[in-house]
Amino acid sequence: MNRRSILALPLLALLPASAPPGGAAPRLTIRTVRQLRQPLPAPYDGTRNARADVAQARARAKARGKPLLLDFGANWCVDCRVLAGVLEHPELKPWIARNFELVQIDVGEFDANLDIPQRFGMDRLGAVPAVLVIDPRTGRIRNRGEEIALGDARIMEPQGIADWLARWTT
Repeated sequence: MNRRSILALPLLALLPASAPPGGAAPRLTIRTVRQLRQPLPAPYDGTRNARADVAQARARAKARGKPLLLDFGANWCVDCRVLAGVLEHPELKPWIARNFELVQIDVGEFDANLDIPQRFGMDRLGAVPAVLVIDPRTGRIRNRGEEIALGDARIMEPQGIADWLARWTT
């Protein structure tokens, strides 16, 4: 295995796959290394009004009866960008949209939007990526104690990420 192959291995997780019908997390598979030419997304937009985004998504979540999924991260964080890439996976993205109201929130250099987790009862955000699954009725964190469970996204299988998310849909 050459150096280029070794560097590409963590990115194999972002390849398209086919999904089964039903509400379970899609089954993700690897197709070909040629599809790795696209860079990982830079989803954390520091110019957005995260508080307004969360308020709007929370209202939609409550109206639609599905959890609010808050993804706290930064574009300098490799695990954050890998997680965001998995969330954008062509087979996973529609499933996420059916089951959650997703908001990706930029934390800057841990100097932005840190008050948002406190609004849901979390004392402080100590690491990214951090994912909060908020109950649409109560506004409470469903995944308390597991907020940084996806913190090693770069070494996780995409299926593991999808399965973890599926735990919080009901």
